[in-house]
Order: sequence, then structure tokens, then C-alpha cells
Amino acid sequence: MPSFLAPQCLLPDGWADDVVLDIDAAGWIEGVRPLEDPSEPLERLHGPVVPGLIDLHSHAFQRAMAGLAERGSPAGDHFWTWRDAMYRFALALEPEDLVDVARQLYVELLRGGYTCVVEFHYLHNAPDGRPYDALETMSMAVVEASLGAGIGLTHLPTLYRTADFGGAPPLPEQRRFVLEVEALLALRERLEARLADDPDRRTGLALHSLRAVPPGALERTVAAVHRASPDAPVHIHVAEQTAEVDACLAWSRRRPVAWLLDHAPVDARWCLVHATHMSADETAALAATGAVAGLCPTTEANLGDGFFPLRPFLDAGGRFGVGSDANVCVDATEELRLLELGQRLLHRERNVTTRGEARSTGRALLEGALAGGAQAARLAAGSIEAGRRADLVVLDRDHPGLVTRSGDALLDAWIFGPARGAVRDVMVGGRWVVREGRHAGEVHARERYRAALERIAERCG
Repeated sequence: MPSFLAPQCLLPDGWADDVVLDIDAAGWIEGVRPLEDPSEPLERLHGPVVPGLIDLHSHAFQRAMAGLAERGSPAGDHFWTWRDAMYRFALALEPEDLVDVARQLYVELLRGGYTCVVEFHYLHNAPDGRPYDALETMSMAVVEASLGAGIGLTHLPTLYRTADFGGAPPLPEQRRFVLEVEALLALRERLEARLADDPDRRTGLALHSLRAVPPGALERTVAAVHRASPDAPVHIHVAEQTAEVDACLAWSRRRPVAWLLDHAPVDARWCLVHATHMSADETAALAATGAVAGLCPTTEANLGDGFFPLRPFLDAGGRFGVGSDANVCVDATEELRLLELGQRLLHRERNVTTRGEARSTGRALLEGALAGGAQAARLAAGSIEAGRRADLVVLDRDHPGLVTRSGDALLDAWIFGPARGAVRDVMVGGRWVVREGRHAGEVHARERYRAALERIAERCG
């Protein structure tokens, strides 16, 4: 059983010095104890240790289109024009491309402080829209990429049925996303069987959105999944754009979050991704369910979504986590920083996340995201204590942005200061995957990623 000595360690009840971490052969934390015998043979870690973060919302294939939609238009540009570009790009990827793109992304996420990713996966079919002979072909490309990078994975095969509210038939450019309910359930069953013996990978369910999943399909799918796997996570995009809110009102006379809470068994197993545009009543009602709000600040800023009502949500006891979504950013602290800075711009105040309490904003952000991310992924992660996965991030004590900092001041410097690249070592499930800021497979991943982009560009003309 390997044991490590952390000079500083963020535990559930706060910071502690000279902490011994005992890790068992399966990659679980077996014990957390103070150092009593200085002569005990231990590997001394080279900086402060914090739990690894969970990226609770990712579309891995979109990593390869980052930067390709940053051109203005005389007609204006917004989420819906970006979506058209994404549709065109999605039609060009083959399974081997997805392996190479996702592996590159996952290497980057590990170096950015994430130890697990929740993949909201809706790229199911072949480019012509026909199902692959093996339903799980594209999903297993994601699993293969996560294995190659060494990141933990909660894989969410996504139900996608319609183009808009009211059952509008899917558009031709959405053909890779569409599955019947029975096919989606069969895909999930196959993935469950293939991942059953892997403690670092699990599956759940995603419902793309209320636009894309009619009420009957939503009810049937959630019920079937929870009969088979009562603890399975359920994620859904909701209320990301004002146009979506308006369309939902026209269809149902209810706002999206209100409609969902009225018609679905939303509880702590659920994660509502974005939920940007909520009324005060919706905000309080969502918080009361115990569900997680999945916030993706860099993507929401990139797409011009708007500001999540964080202050009233936290005041009502709401839970949140962060995700990389379109993967224009792969650094966990950038998501946390922008979450807080966006609220400062909105409210014209500072340290909004602390809700007026005299405590560290960095720690409030980190602990909130750790708890919400672990809940949304349904993983025993997010804290350093016995019985949890050994998912650890070691910060570089010699990084210029962290020099002389300790405890909560270290977290504030890491998140808000010039401390990019401060992640030194990363452990996932008891295995080191990043050492001294480098991933052992990063050169190979980069080469394969370049080759994938060249293939995709050739297909796109």
C-alpha cells in the first residue's frame, strides 16, 4: 500500500500540515492521518494537495472546433449561428477522429486540475445518419480516449429526438444525434456491461434539452434508467438562451425550469446544465430539489448566454459545479475565476460567492464545485478522506504565483492570481497521470490530434 506525505492538505474540515495519505491497491484512500514518525518511509509530495475537480459537462468533439466560429457577420452572430457551425463540424468526424480529439482534450483537462470528466455525448450515428453496426461505436471512442489519458469518466449517452418544442422533426444536420428511446436504452445497457468492472468509469443518462426530448420520451427514458440503475445521474441542458425560454412559453405557457420541475422527478441525481435564465421562483425551486446547477462560465461567455443567478441560488441552498462544455478552456481555475468575476460585473460588487461571509472566495468556489461535481458525476470523489477515490492535485509550491502563500490564501492566489500552470502532479484512482507538469502521453496525443484535424479539414474541404 503506497503512502504519501502532503506538506499541506485540504481536508473536509480544513487545511492540515504533514498529512499522511494511505492509498490502497484499488486506488481508494484507505487512511488520512497525521505524521507521527518522521522516519516512516513515505514519498513526500512537492506542494500543497487539494482534491481533483470534476468537469461536470463536456462535449469532447467540440475541442477540435475551438476558434473556428470567431468571425463576425453583418447579420449578427449568436448562439444559434454558432450551433449551425457546430452541426456542420459534427458531420465530419469519424470514430478514430473522436478518439484522438477526446484524448488530447482529456490530457489537457488533467493538466488543468480536473481528474474526472462527465461526457454529455450525443454524437451517436454515422455521418449519413445511419446507426453503426455496434450502437456503442462512438461512445466507446470516448471511453478509449479516457483510458488513454487516464482520466475518470462518467459517460452520459444522450437522448435526442426532435428539433424543437412540440415534436418538430429533426433537421437533416441533426441526423448524427437522433436515437429512438429503445436504442438509447440499449446503448446504455451495453455501456453498463462494458464498464461494470472499471471503478474509474461509469454511465448515466443525458436528455439533450426540452427542445429535443418530448414529454413522453423524457418520462419513459428516465423511468427505465432508474429502474435499471437507481443511482444513475441524469443531466439536461435547460434555459441556456432567452429564445429557448420564449419558445417554451409559447409551447407550454411555462418557463423551461418550471416546466421540468412540474413534469420530471428532479432530485439530487439530476444536473441542470446552464439554467441561465430562471425567474426568482424557478431559482428557489431548483435549489430546493437538491439538484446540481451545471455551470460552464467560459462557454456561456463565449456563446453570449448571460449570467446565472448565482447569488439567489446560493442563498436558497443551491448546489453547483463547473464544466468545460465546448472546451474553449481546459483549466478548472479559469472556470471558477470567471464564475466569480461574471457575478462581480453583474452586481458591481466583489467576492459575491462568499455571500457576505468573512471567508476565502477561492475556497468557497473550490469546495462548492468539488461537492457539486462529485454529486453530478455520482462518484465517490471531491474530497480527501477515507473511502473516497484517490484523485489528487498537487500544486507547485515554487510557482511564482503561489510563492509565500499557504492555506486559503493559496487557493485565492491559484484561482485569482497569475498562477496558470501551477498544477504540478495529478493522481487519478491512485495512479499518477501528470508528474512535474507533464503527462506521459502528451506528445503522442498531440501528434494524433494534429493528424485528426488534418483528416477533418480534408473532409470539410
